[in-house]
Amino acid sequence: MNAVTGFLKAGFLNVAALCLCALPAGAEDWLLNAYLHPFETGSPTRAIRYQPLDHAERPLRFCVLYPHLKDAYWLSVNYGMVQEARRLGVGFELFEAGGYPNLERQAEQVAACAGGGFDAMIIGTVSYDGLTPLIRDIGRTMPVIATVNDIDPQGITAKSAVSWRDMAAEAGRVLARRHPRGSPPVRVAWFPGPKGAGWVHFVEQGFREALRDSSAEIVVTKYGDTGREHQVLLVEEVLEEFPDIDYFVGNAPMADAAVSLTRDRDIGHRAGIISIYMTHGVFRGISRGRILAAPNDFPVLQGRLAIEQAVRAVEGKLDIPHAGPRIIVTTPENISEAGADQYLAPASFVASFSVVAE
Repeated sequence: MNAVTGFLKAGFLNVAALCLCALPAGAEDWLLNAYLHPFETGSPTRAIRYQPLDHAERPLRFCVLYPHLKDAYWLSVNYGMVQEARRLGVGFELFEAGGYPNLERQAEQVAACAGGGFDAMIIGTVSYDGLTPLIRDIGRTMPVIATVNDIDPQGITAKSAVSWRDMAAEAGRVLARRHPRGSPPVRVAWFPGPKGAGWVHFVEQGFREALRDSSAEIVVTKYGDTGREHQVLLVEEVLEEFPDIDYFVGNAPMADAAVSLTRDRDIGHRAGIISIYMTHGVFRGISRGRILAAPNDFPVLQGRLAIEQAVRAVEGKLDIPHAGPRIIVTTPENISEAGADQYLAPASFVASFSVVAE
């Protein structure tokens, strides 16, 4: 471990058709949406068959930054990156900030990445624009690939992500279909995630816009870090303040926690739960009929695409700078079409902080 590494570490298609995207072998086509106006929120997209590279031209080494590894979502992104790095023969060092409040720590990690001898940087940011000056400077010397979280486009070379506005809007539409405008009102507790995080602003927009066509009313909003312990506390607060709440909607750790907490209070039969993205816990909740729905943005594939884009950017082959998987809304009715292992990390997978180029 060199000095830089030591410092950093301190700190509509059915689901089955996408299963190949989560497998490590071969250079199969990926079914993606490409953004017609790269890095622009709300850009229209077009469906494409994306042909990934067979192998990198030479061993490359990337600096990868995550907001955290507290939940299965980022673990699945990590799994995708590990699989793709090994397939392409490249390596990476991974550093996580420990949570969305830790902007200063991630800024230190970004700055250290710049001097670490890496070929490119891949970042899932903790803040939409809190790192912009640093990233703008680094983008002049190496490719910067954004993944998953929304980010100010200054300095960004490529982006592997879906629209978080669209993800939350899909969750809102689930409610709107169940409770269209003019039907009896229902009360919603809304858990968008950490206030100020790079994706939460867009989640708020998408969800609230979708609810305009419904009789659902957001009666309480609880912001907070997406660690499960914190979300448990927030759900408990809502249950004390609004014992007759009809729906819990928001981030995946909240949805997972709400399953057990509503069951313990014997209101699981009437309080609906909707997640705005997919994790292993959410998958289990949907398959058991305890969670109503969750948009699936295929985090494994997003991780794979980010690595592949980084290779292309270094080799001068980047022709699609912004793309992401097609969002599929998963419900108890369609969840049997595919297992979680097709878009989430296997249960046996342990986070990998380092992959050596071969």
